[in-house]
Amino acid sequence: MTITLDEAVYEGLYRKVGQRKMSQFIEELVRSHELELDYRQQTDSLSRSCHTILLHTQVSTFFRSSWMRRLTTTVLFAAFLSVTTASSAMDPRFKDANGDMVADTPTNPSELIDPATLVFAYTPVEDPSVYAKVWEGFLEHLAKTTGKKVQFFPVQSNAAQLEAMRAGRLHVAGFNTGSTPLAVNCAGFVPFTMMASKDNRFGYEMEIITYPGSGIEKIEDIKGKRIAFTSETSNSGYKAPAALLREKYKMESGKDYTPVFSGKHDNSILGVANKDYPAAAIANSVKARMIARGVVKADQIKVIYKSQTFPTTAYGYVYNLKPELAEKVKQAFFSYKWEGSALAAEFNKAEPPQEKFLPITYKEYWQVVREIDSAMGVSYACK
Repeated sequence: MTITLDEAVYEGLYRKVGQRKMSQFIEELVRSHELELDYRQQTDSLSRSCHTILLHTQVSTFFRSSWMRRLTTTVLFAAFLSVTTASSAMDPRFKDANGDMVADTPTNPSELIDPATLVFAYTPVEDPSVYAKVWEGFLEHLAKTTGKKVQFFPVQSNAAQLEAMRAGRLHVAGFNTGSTPLAVNCAGFVPFTMMASKDNRFGYEMEIITYPGSGIEKIEDIKGKRIAFTSETSNSGYKAPAALLREKYKMESGKDYTPVFSGKHDNSILGVANKDYPAAAIANSVKARMIARGVVKADQIKVIYKSQTFPTTAYGYVYNLKPELAEKVKQAFFSYKWEGSALAAEFNKAEPPQEKFLPITYKEYWQVVREIDSAMGVSYACK
C-alpha cells in the first residue's frame, strides 16, 4: 500500500513523532484499521462504509489537530481500499470466509474432486521440454505419497496454464510470480510453498538487460528503441518493468519505447544475447540457470537495472481438491529429499540456491506483487 502525505501532514508528523519514526507510526495506524475493517469484510459495502465513518469520527475526536485528522482520513481510506479491493477481486464462484485471500475448500462434498490422475504443470518461463526430466523424480515422489498416477503437463503459455486449472484439467501447479494473483482469484489456485535456500532465503530480481555495444548504458537510453517483455501476466517480464519505466522514468509504452513480447524469459534472454533485441526485462533466476547450462554466456549480457527481491514461483493445488488429497500433496512437497535430485541440480544454480520447499501464504508473500498490479491497474477478472 502506498500513502501520499501532503505538506501539512508531513510537518505535523515531523514535529510529533520525528522523521525516523514516521513509517512505523503510519504502519501501525494502518494495520489497526485494516484489522478493524477486515473483521467486517464479509458484510455489505454500506456496512463497511458506515464502519469507516465511525472509526474516522472516533479517531478524529481523539486527535484534535487538523494534520492528524487529515492523516487519519488518508489512512482509513487506504485501509478500506486494501480490504475491499482484496475481497472483491475473487471470482464470485469462490468463497473466502476466513479472509486469507484464497478460495475456501467447498463445504458441499459433491463439489470436491478426487482425480485418479493428478496433472502437474510448471510455469512456462522456459522450454517445457527442459523441465519434464527435471521434475520427473519429484513427480514419482508425489505419486508415491498420494497413491495417484501423476502426469506432467507441458504448458506453452501462462494463459494455457490458467485456463487448464480454471477448467478443472490441472490439479497441482507452479505458477510464476506475476500469474499467481490471477490464478488465485480466477482459477482457484491455493499456493502453499515456494523454493528457498536451507536458511530460508528466497526470491529473484527483475533485471533490464542489454548486450555490450548496444549503445544502452542506462534506462533512459531505451527511449526510441525496442524492449522485449515476456507476457502481460509476468511480474518481472512485464508488470514490474512497465511500472518502473512509467512511474520513475516517465516513459510511456508506444510513445517513448516500442514494446515487443517474446512469450518467455528464455526467448528474451536469447534475443538479447543474439542481438535481436536491444533490451529486455527478465527474471535473473532464469538468466542464472541458462548461463549455468551454457545456453548463453555471461559476457553476452549486460545488466543496466536490478530491482528489489520478489517471491519466486508459487506451488499449490486447485481449491476443490479433496482435503485429504490436498494434505497429501502438501506432504509430498515438504517431505521431498532434494540432495542428489534433478531439482537440486537445476535450481541450486540460482542465487540464493533453491534447496527446499518453504511454507508460504499468498496473503503475506504476494503483497508486493499485488501492490505493483494495483499501480498498473491490473484486473484479476476472469476473461
